[in-house]
Amino acid sequence: MKRLKNKLLAMESDTSTYREMYEGSMVVCDPAHPTILPYVDYSATYYRESVGFAISVTHKLAQDKPTVLITIPCATLGIEIPSRETENAEADFCLRAFKPYMDELNAALYNRSRPDHENGKYYVCTPGGEVVRRNAAYFALFPQKDYENDAGSEVYLLSDGISRPPLMCLCLLVQVQLPKRKLRKTIQMLCRDLPDAVDRFILNFKREGLENAAALARKQAAIRTWLKESDYCAFVANGSILPRAKGTDLPMTDAIPFQSTPGDEIEIFGVRGMGIKKGVTVITGGGYSGKSTLLDAISAGIYDHVRGDGRELCITDESAVTISAEDGRSVRHVNISPFIKWLPGGDTSDFSTEHASGSTSQAANIMEAVHMGAKLLLIDEDRSATNFMIRDRMMKALIEKEPITPFTDRVDELYRAKDVSTILVIGGSGEYLSVADKIYMMEDYLIHDVTEKSKHICHSCGIKTELPPIADWGQRRILYSDGFTSYPKGSGTERLAVSDMGFIIIGDEKIDVRGLHDIVCSRQLDTLGFMLRLIEVTNTDRKIDIEKKINELYERIEEEGIDFVYSSFFTTCERFLDLPRKQEFMALINRMRNINLAKEGVV
Repeated sequence: MKRLKNKLLAMESDTSTYREMYEGSMVVCDPAHPTILPYVDYSATYYRESVGFAISVTHKLAQDKPTVLITIPCATLGIEIPSRETENAEADFCLRAFKPYMDELNAALYNRSRPDHENGKYYVCTPGGEVVRRNAAYFALFPQKDYENDAGSEVYLLSDGISRPPLMCLCLLVQVQLPKRKLRKTIQMLCRDLPDAVDRFILNFKREGLENAAALARKQAAIRTWLKESDYCAFVANGSILPRAKGTDLPMTDAIPFQSTPGDEIEIFGVRGMGIKKGVTVITGGGYSGKSTLLDAISAGIYDHVRGDGRELCITDESAVTISAEDGRSVRHVNISPFIKWLPGGDTSDFSTEHASGSTSQAANIMEAVHMGAKLLLIDEDRSATNFMIRDRMMKALIEKEPITPFTDRVDELYRAKDVSTILVIGGSGEYLSVADKIYMMEDYLIHDVTEKSKHICHSCGIKTELPPIADWGQRRILYSDGFTSYPKGSGTERLAVSDMGFIIIGDEKIDVRGLHDIVCSRQLDTLGFMLRLIEVTNTDRKIDIEKKINELYERIEEEGIDFVYSSFFTTCERFLDLPRKQEFMALINRMRNINLAKEGVV
């Protein structure tokens, strides 16, 4: 950090650009080759011992809020290089362990009578209960320091004959708000306080906690692998705490732990709990009985969770999609004919609208999810269009000319023909009892198997569902490059912004993402925006194989990490990124209004 301190001391006290810090110029002398004259090199990575602090500009309007990538060799922490199976969980553990040290620094800086740009502040990602791939904490190879500092910005290359290959490092991303016109305090924050906090983090690092996080990740991965090969689509461990504390994502204190029904209890790798079989599953019960809470926990199980979340052993098919009605969404050339037989002046096998109704939007959401490879649909009647979900016998008898084929009539076919299971929360209609393979009732937050009782009621009431002919579930659409751009019409400058109201603005698009219920944090929205922008600016094809491009992008992220999608050009987007699933990425594109997403064979 000596070189960084010298850079800062040489600056004007009222600097607003910190140019010398970002450039990191240094005069390099090579004692091993005395005939080579000293030369100027540039590196904005500054070291304290083996730990690197790489400083970069966040964006042009935040010169006083640099991004600092801290690289700590794994050997310094006394840990082994993590496996692909556990690296996200281990990086997540390290981030959570590091955050209290930043909180401690911020507590010392805080003065409520002054804003952050006068006090100074450290920003670090604050994760929820999910374990996802992040740019805030990850493992990667980084070069070792290969020089010694001399006076000022002079450095001498080491000539001891020792090989210094890149080392696997824990990488932690932070942002530092530098105090305005307080250069001495800036030097203290960057050159002393932050490195000291990193030293304390290393000194107090709990390897046992890291090993526990890795062991949990291995268990979660084993259960997920087992689910893929079994007749089950979800698993909820006994003892899980499903309710959340009011206004938070934390487990509710004094909540009733989940306990499987006796007939559905299974054991997977030493964990006992309830296995939910593939097919059609209904969860019912009275108001405030816990049925939606159970569905929310099953939905949360798409992602792994940390120990202490309460749902860390709630594991769900990773392709699952939460479905709801989405009034007003844009739909482009979607085959919704399995659910909508006809519309005035329209072809439901090639349906488009700028403002879908509740029923047509829910039909489109299901058809798109199936096309994207979802093997499990999660549906709560409270977020659904009633006329799409059910039509009882009396209404069928009264209204003979009805274009909507209700979901009750297709849910079993979805499983039998497409291998797509469904878990539904139903509280107000018994129509699904006759088509469900399994029926559970929540009562006082306890689950009961009422399948036999429900089937008996259906039989005694003479309830029998007459099913329609087998449907065509195919989607035949092509994305063309027209309108697929981050440049607004007539502009030579890209536009990308993410609104906290639930919109991604890119080019001329304002994409409503409020219906993507499986997005778990705002950082995933920023990542979606950057990923979409990257595909748009790198595309050179007239006819776009979007699924192939998405797969290639995810493969690159797997190899290089997520941070390469970030661009400092966009000043309203946040710096911390969490990786969303391919399902949400494709769902984002499906909601774009200005693209040319046409039926195959029609340009």
